[in-house]
Amino acid sequence: MSATQNARVVGLPQQEEPRERMLRAGAGSLRDVELLSVLLGPGNGQRSASVLARDLLKRFGGVGGVLSQDARALGGVAGLSAAKVAALISMRELLKRAERASLDKEKVWSSSKKVRRHIALHLAHYRQEVFGALFLSARHHRLAMEDMFFGSVDRAAVYPREVLRRCLQHNAAAVILYHNHPSGVPEPSQMDRDITERLVAVLTEIDVEVIDHVVVGRLRTVSMAERGML
Repeated sequence: MSATQNARVVGLPQQEEPRERMLRAGAGSLRDVELLSVLLGPGNGQRSASVLARDLLKRFGGVGGVLSQDARALGGVAGLSAAKVAALISMRELLKRAERASLDKEKVWSSSKKVRRHIALHLAHYRQEVFGALFLSARHHRLAMEDMFFGSVDRAAVYPREVLRRCLQHNAAAVILYHNHPSGVPEPSQMDRDITERLVAVLTEIDVEVIDHVVVGRLRTVSMAERGML
């Protein structure tokens, strides 16, 4: 190789790190693995941040899967320190709070994509089935959000009388019901449809409108209202 050729090789600019490229061109210019590696920060000496990010995405099935994990699941990943686990969990909590702040600013909660996204973030880390409700005023202002029933991996016993009692306690005029499927598949089951029909019948007696029942599978959601199941 000639001196001139060698000078050209040495003079080539080094490939930009994801962090530098993000600051220059915006976060949208980065792939999922690059964004995740920026969040994770430096590697641990044996595995780089990009390798850790790639392993996480593969192991948990993408960004949604990574953000859906609890501390125990993340702590089982080789090379993922407690600080990095905390960073990932903090990211999910920040997203949840941002959604909540946006919804509270609007002062109206309804069966919108924003509400479903907020519910999905709220339930993302649960490994057992959880059933709850958003209690709303007559103008659909948020009164309360409660996780009411907890179950096994695939089932939570739901008691309509208790839901009715909470509606009266909060003086709610409407509710958005929600529960998760820890399997990650948000498709409503026949049991989901049956309990929804029972709750609609019970709550109609006290003039409480069931606006929707949102089923969550990790960060994916299905609106039973949009499916015509209410």
